[in-house]
Amino acid sequence: MLLLNHRRISAKELADRFEVSLRTIYRDVEAINQAGIPVVSYAGLSGGYEIMEQYRLDRQFLSMEELQSIIVGLKGIQSTVGDQEIGALLDKVGALIGKSEQSAVQSLNNQLVIDINPWRTGNQNKEQLAALRSAIRDSSLISFAYITAESQTSVRTIEPMGIVVKGFGWYLYGYCRLREDYRVFRLSRMKDVQVLEETFERRPATLEKLDYGWGKRDTSRLITLKLHVQPSVRAKAEDYFHPEQIHLQEDGTLLITSTQPDEPWLYGMLLSYGPQLRVLEPVHVAARMKELAEGIVGVYNTDNLLSAEHSYTGKC
Repeated sequence: MLLLNHRRISAKELADRFEVSLRTIYRDVEAINQAGIPVVSYAGLSGGYEIMEQYRLDRQFLSMEELQSIIVGLKGIQSTVGDQEIGALLDKVGALIGKSEQSAVQSLNNQLVIDINPWRTGNQNKEQLAALRSAIRDSSLISFAYITAESQTSVRTIEPMGIVVKGFGWYLYGYCRLREDYRVFRLSRMKDVQVLEETFERRPATLEKLDYGWGKRDTSRLITLKLHVQPSVRAKAEDYFHPEQIHLQEDGTLLITSTQPDEPWLYGMLLSYGPQLRVLEPVHVAARMKELAEGIVGVYNTDNLLSAEHSYTGKC
């Protein structure tokens, strides 16, 4: 399998990879040849082993479990993006499975389902995703109105590089001509997406090397939170915070210490715990939480509720 995925690889590289001697590699390569897989040996400084270019992997080298893993993964992607090409690929993979094996496939199919659709569902969203993928493939510029976390809207023209699923959201990664730098955009905040006729020359940077832009976060805005959490929301806290950040107290409450960016979404996340969470530090975060909570109380005070009731009655 390693030889199939490399143009040429030396005996020493193989020995290092599998932590065996060169003699073992020579013996194993000979065994592979005898099994009918055409491995060619090249001498010299750039020498090594490679499989003949015409050779292709046969179905017999894939177990039923491996084929089923491929099918489950492809179905998970297809249900999210609705890609016809993936549907055709599923048909091809399915054709490798004999009729006598279909019942076993169905049994395995019921054991694992992958759903990577963490954002709003619907045909409109799939159409947007398909348009973005097409723009990436054709190196076409795109434009859209983007709403930031601070609710500020700006029109962007982007050289799209790739789409990333991270956490609970889908993101577009590309070069922003407005900011003259690489940026990450959450798809749910992109409005009126347009694929332009103008094309661009793809920049040499890759998603892997750029680390999706997450490393570019302004570290000057990072703060260390100290939180006191009640037992009734322990499961919710453990879903979000890392185990090493959580310290269980004798009374069952949790003391959490976590480094987080001081950004608007942070306060929404903390407020979602209601009165079951108290911010101990920093003081300015606790003060802001108090201010937000008082604002919520103000919305629901008696005068406002009566005023709202009369306005609804009037409309009726």
